[in-house]
Amino acid sequence: MDSKKESLKRKTYEMPEDVLELLEFEKLLQDYRDRPGYQQNDYLSWIARARQPTTRQKRITQMLGELRKGGVYMNITHPSSKKTL
Repeated sequence: MDSKKESLKRKTYEMPEDVLELLEFEKLLQDYRDRPGYQQNDYLSWIARARQPTTRQKRITQMLGELRKGGVYMNITHPSSKKTL
């Protein structure tokens, strides 16, 4: 388990293998790991709560896009994750 998530006081979610593979394939795993533990856990819980496969895929796609872009978290501006070019 990620050490950042170990300190969370709420239920923590494990990384699904397919999500891990996508993060690695898209070269976004470090961007994911650079996020605070609560954000990592929020993304995983949000994906896990999807009832339909299409919803799950949409959420994964959004997470990947936000990690790629930086500066956004769950469609909200997040300045501390902003990427500099």
